[in-house]
Amino acid sequence: MASAVFVGAIDFDYGDALSKSLLYFEAQRSGRLPYNQRVTWRDHSGLTDGLEQGVDLVGGYYDAGDHVKFGLPMAFTVTMLSWGVIEYGRDIESADEMDHALEAIKWGTDYFIKAHTTPNVLWAEVGDGDTDHYCWQRPEDMTTSRQAYKVDQDNPGSDIAGETAAAMAAASIVFRRSNPHYSHLLLHHAQQLFEFGDRYRGRYDESVAEVKSYYGSVSGYEDELLWAALWLHKATDDEYYLEYAISNANLMGGVGWAMNEFSWDVKYAGVQIMASQLLMEGKHGDDQRGVLEQYRRKAEHYLCSCLGKNNGSNVERSPGGLLFIRKWNNMQYVTSAAFLLMVYSDALRGMNRELRCPGGTVSPAEMLAFAKSQVDYILGSNPRNMSYLVGFGSVFPRMMHHRGASIVSYREYKGFIGCTQGYDDWYSSEDPNPNVVVGALVGGPDSRDAFVDDRGNYMQTEACTYNTAPLVGVFAKLWHLQNPSFDVLNKEKSALLASYKK
Repeated sequence: MASAVFVGAIDFDYGDALSKSLLYFEAQRSGRLPYNQRVTWRDHSGLTDGLEQGVDLVGGYYDAGDHVKFGLPMAFTVTMLSWGVIEYGRDIESADEMDHALEAIKWGTDYFIKAHTTPNVLWAEVGDGDTDHYCWQRPEDMTTSRQAYKVDQDNPGSDIAGETAAAMAAASIVFRRSNPHYSHLLLHHAQQLFEFGDRYRGRYDESVAEVKSYYGSVSGYEDELLWAALWLHKATDDEYYLEYAISNANLMGGVGWAMNEFSWDVKYAGVQIMASQLLMEGKHGDDQRGVLEQYRRKAEHYLCSCLGKNNGSNVERSPGGLLFIRKWNNMQYVTSAAFLLMVYSDALRGMNRELRCPGGTVSPAEMLAFAKSQVDYILGSNPRNMSYLVGFGSVFPRMMHHRGASIVSYREYKGFIGCTQGYDDWYSSEDPNPNVVVGALVGGPDSRDAFVDDRGNYMQTEACTYNTAPLVGVFAKLWHLQNPSFDVLNKEKSALLASYKK
């Protein structure tokens, strides 16, 4: 049923897109780079992070084109990478990209382990957005502040604690077989962080003022606590966490908010999808069914809005068919929508059910086809015939808003490039970036499909880790549907291994 959607419509090499999307995370690494680093225009950076505070905060990811390490979007990035592996791990493995996917996740979780120094302390940010933006430098040359900021019981941050708990719980599932000791360590941290975030409640942007202009917690912290509880339930099967999501469903807005976006800040749609999965899988008590049904109705409101079937409260679309939420970095909402649509489509297909929207019934195949249409728009099926995934295809953004990409590589020129020199010599240059950030997904076009490839147009040309993260699972699924013969090969491989074991 699913593969029929793709007959005559296989336009892109999703395997190549998958490989490139995972390569992107290597370009965003902070810290001491490993021997097998594939993005060779990057070098070590941020090697003294945390030193002033007496803590080792070396590592992690730069979230976008600058050099601040923002904990909340970094954690969401890792949660989405992990969810992609959980849902589509077999497809990632068949495409021979599992090692790279695990490396991308572990680069983040290794950092979170360092950042969670005691049960009630989590380091939330390294660097300062204001001073960072005064300079245009390579990460290897940084002269800007590397001040680190934390949340604790006196200065709470339930949102960042909750999201980091979700990331570590999700990653613990990913590493359960390949690295059980590491999986257990991640789960231990996740449980401590959830308890910290729940016991000492407050928004992290009220404790760390420096983050407010960049990654302020507009949705508050209730969505992250529900999100973390469901991920911990998925990782442990502990009834406590499910009951938390049930008993707090009304109080924390889980069954109250009808959403049309899912992002690093607003987790409600993801919470509602996960709760719906539990309902479909029958992993609940009879007394919990009613609340889970409420979660499901809100999840389906989100999906129907994306599909244009909500009779008046739909997500806007560009003339070229792209979902459009807002003009600043719109692609983040597109990729997260494609992921949730695909996950729910698979769940409905497994139950032989359809999605009932106010504007009509939608089959799982139609949901999958719409998710694919969004991905295909990203890869080049759009009015500009441009790929917004950097490095994919022949036409893609060449002047991405990214400090390291826009300046000569440190591997090529080790001389120091100063704060204002970067602006004078590189930012203002009309030449394409000397380094290509392969796999980065830029902010993308406006509501009329217009896009200006200019370094100064950061609303459209800056890329973020959480733009690409949901695509890893989506690309893997689309690659699998494009290569059904691998099902036969994998069955033969499994049979061969079984015969050896006998």
